[in-house]
Amino acid sequence: MKNARLFQLMILICVVLSCERQDNNTNNLSLDKISGYVQKGPYINGSSITLSELSSDLTQTGKNYSAQILDNKGTFEIKSIELVSRFAALKVDGFFYNEISNNNSTAPLTLYALSDLKDKSSLNVNVLSSLEKRRVEYLVSQGSAFNDAKSQAQSEILGIFEISKSDMKESENLDITQPGDDHAILLAISVILQGYLQVADLSELLANLSNDIFEDGELNDSTLGTSLINNAKTINLSEIRTNLTDRYESLGLDVTIPEFEKYVVQFIDNSDFEFTNFIKYPSAINNLTNLLSESVTEIDAGPMYCIGAALPWGTSLRVILKPSPGYHCNGNGIVANYGWIRNTTSCDSTNLEAFGEDQIVYIEYITGPISLDFFLYENGSITPTITKTITAN
Repeated sequence: MKNARLFQLMILICVVLSCERQDNNTNNLSLDKISGYVQKGPYINGSSITLSELSSDLTQTGKNYSAQILDNKGTFEIKSIELVSRFAALKVDGFFYNEISNNNSTAPLTLYALSDLKDKSSLNVNVLSSLEKRRVEYLVSQGSAFNDAKSQAQSEILGIFEISKSDMKESENLDITQPGDDHAILLAISVILQGYLQVADLSELLANLSNDIFEDGELNDSTLGTSLINNAKTINLSEIRTNLTDRYESLGLDVTIPEFEKYVVQFIDNSDFEFTNFIKYPSAINNLTNLLSESVTEIDAGPMYCIGAALPWGTSLRVILKPSPGYHCNGNGIVANYGWIRNTTSCDSTNLEAFGEDQIVYIEYITGPISLDFFLYENGSITPTITKTITAN
């Protein structure tokens, strides 16, 4: 009788262990492949990508799959994936097309994505998926379910950019070449982050933003907010659209760039972050009085003067001095220690138009009495942002 009961107990234990093995295997995934796109602008051929299996608490299990970006569209494909967990992290390191400078990046940028791979065969990696990574990890460590953590982190990040959208797609399902508001939001955030930053500065900005928001989901460092609004106000939205369209056309693709511009404008109009990227007009340059300085309203005829400005990266200035026969200008665009000339200067005896970055034009042989009327067009404005009149006696 005792042996019979022992036998029954052993059978029961085997059944329980069998059930436990079945339960533990319910998350097993066997995928023919995972494919998608990596986008800042699109990453370029040869960039490396790694898929790492994660446990339910989002720690790495040690199982990794590696591949490379296959083309200049940012396409990747990882084949024959066998996982015992449904969660994975993607890490991409490589060069990308910069949609603002219209050039490939001069240094690699690392982006991340976290995803639940159940029922997925494709996913994308982008700045939004990268920004939310650390916040998702923190929320999961505090007991949140993965999908809830993803949704909360995304909503909090959108709020930083003055965007609210309850039905937003997951970040890894967004694509800057597809129409629709969700995809437009990704591109808007991407160009605001990029601005005219070098890759090292963009990488630092992404890391600092992630570190700032990971515990409470709020951006508390005002200097980071200032960087965002400075970027947003100085980028040229029409140029970005043209650059991206031309880039994809050169790759043989007919894509639809979503209407990202409205979300950049929405951020500018509603953000409380302080803008500091103002063009500055020093009182003197190379020991010559700068006629664009706010303090200069009257001058003596005869001496040489200059017009010039200190332009933060990404800003632009056009100066028109209305026709007046009482001056002569040196239109060579002589540059001191202010940077480099991007455009040209046209100057004749009746009209002066100065364009460019940190460009200095020298004005000499002023005879008086005359009035010099200046019209300044900052950052591509079609109407003067500053007007001033100087009297020369």
